[in-house]
Amino acid sequence: MNPPNIEAAHIDLPIDVNPPTTEEIRMAVRQIKNGKAAGPDNIPAEALKSDIEATTSMLYLLFKKIWEEEQVPMDWKEGHLVKIPKKGDLSKCENYRGITLLSIPGKVFNRLLLNRMKDAVDAQLRDQQAGFRKDRSCTDQIATLRIIVEQSVEWNSSLYINFIDYEKAFDSVDRKTLWKLLRHYGVPEKIVNIIRNSYDGIQCKVMHGGKLTDAFQVRTGVKQGCLLSPFLFLSVVDWIMKTSTSEGKHGIQLTAQNQLDGLDFADDLALLSHTHEQMQIDSQCGSSLCISRPQYTQGEN
Repeated sequence: MNPPNIEAAHIDLPIDVNPPTTEEIRMAVRQIKNGKAAGPDNIPAEALKSDIEATTSMLYLLFKKIWEEEQVPMDWKEGHLVKIPKKGDLSKCENYRGITLLSIPGKVFNRLLLNRMKDAVDAQLRDQQAGFRKDRSCTDQIATLRIIVEQSVEWNSSLYINFIDYEKAFDSVDRKTLWKLLRHYGVPEKIVNIIRNSYDGIQCKVMHGGKLTDAFQVRTGVKQGCLLSPFLFLSVVDWIMKTSTSEGKHGIQLTAQNQLDGLDFADDLALLSHTHEQMQIDSQCGSSLCISRPQYTQGEN
């Protein structure tokens, strides 16, 4: 995926680009959840929280160096992949779900970045997106869709719904496009450079039979298990939906003044239309820009 015409915003979002403060580090340490497996460095969250002031002092020096050099430690670029069986034939890789164990100090740094960015970038996203966002839920989207269907039946109006679920969505994001999109949304270059460096040369080892396999490079997608990944992923999905519905009339007439082109929950999308022809146009446009192979389920009322 390398879509054209993704230009950087003329003005950066109001995101702090000064070096991290001790107050921010202290807050980020407290926000990391306990009871999670440590990454390759074997440092659990509980160890960092056992003496937050000492941890803050040590991380302050490290984070300041990262900020100045725009490079993260190599230890943060390795993950240990744990296989969780789903169902079916367990001799097939697709019947496992992978959880990647990453460095907890690295997660503290990413939490700090997320704290700085989330509000400013969230304000740029479509209202239709409810995934990974504060005070939004899948239940809200289901309730809204049900109301739309019930009103369509009551008013005897045509309604077409195309349910889209992107296959292996997190793993399929093109990183070169992602960096362009972050600048397109106004994320300062300093922060984009640091995030991009955290992906340069990342590798994983698979935990199998109590042992680790040889390392292999991970060249596509956003990191599974990283605090920034949902935020990064939403930026891509948001751009796809905005671009695919940017021209002409799309969606359904929700009120006299407002149209609704769809309802999103992360990578699960429901496109809405009053006509089959317009639904085909919207679906084809979205597919041409998609981050991975979409799976469709269509409904008609």
